[in-house]
Amino acid sequence: MKILKNIIVDGKHNKPIVTDVFYTEDHQPKKVVIFCHGYKGFKDWGAWNVMATTFANAGFFFVKFNFSYNGGTSENPIDFPDLEAFGNNNYSKELDDLGSVIDWISTNTAFKSNLDLNNISLIGHSRGGGIVLLKAHEDNRIKKVITLAGVSDYKSRFPKNEAFDTWKKNGVYYVKNGRTHQEMPHFYQFYTDFVKNENRLHIQKATSEITIPQLIIHGDNDTSVSIKEAEKLHTWNLNSELKIIEGANHVFNTSHPWKEKQLSDHLKKVSKICCDFLQ
Repeated sequence: MKILKNIIVDGKHNKPIVTDVFYTEDHQPKKVVIFCHGYKGFKDWGAWNVMATTFANAGFFFVKFNFSYNGGTSENPIDFPDLEAFGNNNYSKELDDLGSVIDWISTNTAFKSNLDLNNISLIGHSRGGGIVLLKAHEDNRIKKVITLAGVSDYKSRFPKNEAFDTWKKNGVYYVKNGRTHQEMPHFYQFYTDFVKNENRLHIQKATSEITIPQLIIHGDNDTSVSIKEAEKLHTWNLNSELKIIEGANHVFNTSHPWKEKQLSDHLKKVSKICCDFLQ
């Protein structure tokens, strides 16, 4: 298997999109799968590398990347050395970054003989689930879309009432990262960009208008994103498939760091369901 790590892809927002590819180099065209991480996430979090290998072994060309403002850097793509960038991230930038990665893989001559560019699918975890649904709606190169513990809307996630007023006044609010113990900033531009681009960032509208195959996967033990959000996504597109993973939490019973060579039983099940759907 060929694994290429930390390739720099140029995006629209003056920061590198650090990207990995996993595939079997047999010069046979393979369906392309592009994976988007979630909030406070990154491409090398937990078991994502093992999952990428699983997809590559199943015959896919698997791509995963860090959103350019996720807080990582090209020198250190793991965790959050650049909190200034993290604070300046927003949904529009993430949507644009995904578009840049699709453009990059679609025009990259180095991988040409190993790609079936008529078969590009997206997988998004958590917040990244919203991003892939929005992109699948606006980009006709996407043939299938999968959300893993995906969110159903963005607007409800902003601070409310007094907390919102304080954010507006101070220009920043902080969220503590329980694992790294960093106070992670969110600058007020996050909200103003959402308002400016609300139509583009409307997950319900996008989902209800999606005509390609859509798979929704959610754990029934997810305490971060309610299973009700998966049910809403399914209601908005009754042609979608909804799979509930019993006993699975928000990250399908994995953690960071992930020292195992195998996936958790729950993420193994998720990967099989995804591969069957994409085949």
